[in-house]
Amino acid sequence: MATETTGVDRLNETVKALQNGLTALPLSAAMDNTEAWQQEFLQSGIPGLQDIAREIGTLQSLLTASKLNGPAIGSSLSLLGTQTNQHAFQAPADQQKALRALGDLLLRLAGDLQAVKGK
Repeated sequence: MATETTGVDRLNETVKALQNGLTALPLSAAMDNTEAWQQEFLQSGIPGLQDIAREIGTLQSLLTASKLNGPAIGSSLSLLGTQTNQHAFQAPADQQKALRALGDLLLRLAGDLQAVKGK
């Protein structure tokens, strides 16, 4: 019998996966993960989460483009990091720390991609 992953578990798994860097995460796993988040957020009825879901869609498009655009991916990750940190303040107490960690991680990864542009 398969066990259903809770939002808190998926949040912790997402943070752990991203801590190893963007290139350590296979594209198929990243797409599966973002798709699960996008669907949950779209169905939430919460405007802030629906905004995040739309940006996840933008990120998915960028990740599946024929040519990857690092600065554009960095910009999308930056927006997602900012949105995630903003949502952390309204999230249930048991999710706030992990959401802030995810938001900060997305911002750091975005900065890494945007720094490559200048090299």
